[in-house]
Amino acid sequence: MFLLSEKGFHALFGVLLALALAQAAPAADLTVERLFDPPDLQGETLRSLRFSPDGKLASYLRPRAEDTNAFDLWAYDIARREHRLLVDARVLVPSERALSAEEEARRERARIASLRGIVDYAWSPAGDALLFPLDGDLYWVTPGAAGPAVRQLTATEAYETDPKISPGGRYVSFIRDQDLWVLELATGVERAITTDGDGPISNGVAEFIAQEEMDRATGYWWSPDERRIAYARVDESPVAEVERFEVLADRVQVIRQRYPAAGTANALVTLHVADLATGGSRALDLGEETDIYLARVHWYPESDALLVQRQSRDQKRLDLLRMPADGKAPRLLFSETSDSWVELQDELRFLPSRRQFIWASQKSGHRHLYLHGYGGRLVRALTAGPWDVDADGSFALRGVDEGRGTIYFMATLDSPLERHLYAARLDRGDPSRPRRLTEAGRWHDVVMSPDLARFATTSSDPVTPPQVSLHALTGQRVAWIAENALDASHPYAPHASRHAAPEFGTLPAADGTALHWQLLRPAGFDPARRYPAIVIVYGGPSVQMVQRRFGGRGGNLFAQLLAQRGYAVFMLDNRGTSGRGQAFAAALHGRLGGVEVEDQLRGVDYLRSLPWIDPGRVGVYGWSYGGYMSLLMLMRAPDAFAAGVSGAPVTDWRLYDTHYTERYLGHPAEASAAYEAAGVLPHAQGLGSRLLLIHGMADDNVLFTHSTLLIDRLTRLGKRFEVLPYPGAKHALLRFPDTGRHGLNSILDFFDRHLGATGGDP
Repeated sequence: MFLLSEKGFHALFGVLLALALAQAAPAADLTVERLFDPPDLQGETLRSLRFSPDGKLASYLRPRAEDTNAFDLWAYDIARREHRLLVDARVLVPSERALSAEEEARRERARIASLRGIVDYAWSPAGDALLFPLDGDLYWVTPGAAGPAVRQLTATEAYETDPKISPGGRYVSFIRDQDLWVLELATGVERAITTDGDGPISNGVAEFIAQEEMDRATGYWWSPDERRIAYARVDESPVAEVERFEVLADRVQVIRQRYPAAGTANALVTLHVADLATGGSRALDLGEETDIYLARVHWYPESDALLVQRQSRDQKRLDLLRMPADGKAPRLLFSETSDSWVELQDELRFLPSRRQFIWASQKSGHRHLYLHGYGGRLVRALTAGPWDVDADGSFALRGVDEGRGTIYFMATLDSPLERHLYAARLDRGDPSRPRRLTEAGRWHDVVMSPDLARFATTSSDPVTPPQVSLHALTGQRVAWIAENALDASHPYAPHASRHAAPEFGTLPAADGTALHWQLLRPAGFDPARRYPAIVIVYGGPSVQMVQRRFGGRGGNLFAQLLAQRGYAVFMLDNRGTSGRGQAFAAALHGRLGGVEVEDQLRGVDYLRSLPWIDPGRVGVYGWSYGGYMSLLMLMRAPDAFAAGVSGAPVTDWRLYDTHYTERYLGHPAEASAAYEAAGVLPHAQGLGSRLLLIHGMADDNVLFTHSTLLIDRLTRLGKRFEVLPYPGAKHALLRFPDTGRHGLNSILDFFDRHLGATGGDP
């Protein structure tokens, strides 16, 4: 029997795909413009896929054919096997107004700043209606046989954000002008739950740190019985104000932003419970230490108490507290501790009939699920082994069937390069051997139906665009929701014949740890030629680049464009990145810019050793943490690179925020040497390659100051470099069509000049 290696399989698949499509569609070169122009190159893309509570519909957000950044609300009728438009946002709001400053910041934190139309929605508990925000107001849509009926709930100059439907469906809550409001659906009557939101005070709002670094996008939580709302009161008075200059095309705005830089004071966050019947509110006791993080808040199903996660300032301890809603003294259930940091996560699920809850912990070295009693007592481990319960940035626990005693979750058991849905038993069975329900060799993102009788998965592999399918619990596909077949009519068909199927492999780090890499060969590859290469790097915590899926981080279509332009494209996940357990992630603790750079340079050595790579024409490109990495790689290994691009880089960690920076480097007052070693500026003298520096001049995440400090240092050192500043642009500038087109074309032009076939300007 002849067996193909994975490399051989993907190469063969790519050849067969090319042959199949060569006759069906004329080949066309990818361009930067085509990456942004409609229709979406990935084909029929669906966002925010959710089942209706009765399981009859699968709702989703779908981009318009003529505008891939504008979304409308759709539904798929499972019984009828048909799609229908529920809400066309243009009918309600033909022209959207400018976002409020708060909403713009919230979308920037959620990485959806470039999107328009309907960007979020929620089903009512009864499944008879949906709530969505649009243009600063709230709307209620009721699907029906004669078509959906839409009701506008608010119509104000203010911008209503973070809307929620109460658990019983009686109310809609939201934030308006830094206060928490409730609207009764039957009467339309509104009332303010809090009234002192102003200036540095906000109620029910997730503070900057919570949104940007803690994956907590909300600041209030309904009790299951609808009688109370727990909310965070945020006082930003302790946070130092910095003057940030937003340089726009026609003016300069001076923004006074309360930015909690590493080592400085955070906002003061307290937890309160409002009683809807009495209108009163009481503060809950988070402990005497106020310099803590309010990480997560959950109500017990009985509505008599909250389960609160409190994280220490150094992030080495996470406490789970049972806090009675009547204000009585809290009780510590247990604490998670670590010598590095305790990772925050959302894997908590109550099992009320058992008076138990499921909780995830990394105490074994990998993230696994554990069953606890209401009082905190450990019952048993539900999963175990040298793999992680993980969904790459979202909660992994997808469903709990108490009646059948089964849990469903996403994990890396088959491979850290894939994500699959697994099933395990609550009360018996081997926790190290759950049952996989999804197709092997693909990356899956799964949504379970409310009755847990079926699931929908959005899946792809490196040569197959995302497909959305409906499955029985056996794993058998029962229907396509969006087959998105790569046939002659697919938007990617003109480019598919030149699609580079990535090769995957591993190489050892200095300590022997296996590091995963992927490589795209140039289009029309000829082993007798020598090609320029570009290393695309991120390298920072909580991000994984090397993945077996189409598009996305590791196989993004800009990388395909580079390959079609004649470049080899290389990516590697160094120690410190996600999906490989706590020891792998914590390798960079206390030494940012250390093991990550070492591992990446080890990958570059491997790349340059390939006989068909020109070692004198290797470049590096990264954004954000990747921009930081690209600078350090250029400066610490100047002979390895001819050119590099750094986008929105951190150059001095003392200027970045508290929660992220202190998690990895500690407090600046106690770890000044680590901060100095991790900075870019001390290494600037080593820059010997051509550099393109890109930054948005209104970036409120990685402040533009990071780049101006580097510009000043490089100028004083007499280093030659290029700068591309974007007036008015923020951190996600490459996601917007105008700045994205210009930015990517500028990157492409830079590499063509310095790495191209003629060698560029030496």
